[in-house]
Amino acid sequence: MSALTARTRVFTILGNPVEHSLSPVIQNAAFQEAQVDGVYVALRCDAEQMVGFMSGLGRSGGAGNVTLPHKEKAASVLDKPLEAVRRTGACNTFWGESGKLCGDNTDVEGFRRAQRHFLGGAATGYRVLLLGAGGAARAALVSLIDDEVQDVLILNRTVERARAVARRIGGDRVRVAESHSDVDDGEFDLVVNTTRLGLHSDDELPFDLERLSRADAVMDLVYGPSATAFVAASKRLGIPAVDGGEMLVHQGAAAFERWWGEEAPIDAMRQALEAARSSQAGA
Repeated sequence: MSALTARTRVFTILGNPVEHSLSPVIQNAAFQEAQVDGVYVALRCDAEQMVGFMSGLGRSGGAGNVTLPHKEKAASVLDKPLEAVRRTGACNTFWGESGKLCGDNTDVEGFRRAQRHFLGGAATGYRVLLLGAGGAARAALVSLIDDEVQDVLILNRTVERARAVARRIGGDRVRVAESHSDVDDGEFDLVVNTTRLGLHSDDELPFDLERLSRADAVMDLVYGPSATAFVAASKRLGIPAVDGGEMLVHQGAAAFERWWGEEAPIDAMRQALEAARSSQAGA
């Protein structure tokens, strides 16, 4: 990394907790590879502090990301929300332009790029089982709808929350499962886990894939030092599966492009992520 000076732009990820985040690893690697003058750090904060950090950084030349649990609050304080923020109600990337605080939800583009990298193309015509109805689910759903999937079935512990997501984003291509029995013997081209199950080693699986008649591929948006339990279970059944590392890289790349106005060095970001995960696994 080049020497820090008074001209160095400061970037941060805001959330609680943030100690586990690998965004500083991949973004600082990207800054170094692209030879841009910036430094990226993590700051744990509550919602009120986050608003102050966003406003101060964004209006003084800095920028950053927002993670759980503050993405919805971040969307509410923007002067200029981009379309992905308006559609999902969440913001994970912010910056300043002409004194205005701007924001995007690069989880949408991150999911789209990761899905296409994994499956070799758009999800057009797919039948999708979407597990969860939180912020990550909304981002994935926007991407899937834009790619003209045939059908999305949302399975969530709280049915009304799933219905609210379907009403906001889905239209007539999105259905909500009332219970697990509505999913039994289903046939899906893609299963996407957007829940947090899998972050901890003692978590239960988000879904038993053996309840399905067919699942052609699985994306787990959770990531860790090694394959998640859901990815491992999928592969034991012969189902191609990938965890959330690729999406982390691609949403970070989309954020980099917003901040710097140039293409992100995706290979350097991916290599930095894999090195960090290997280090964690060996710790």
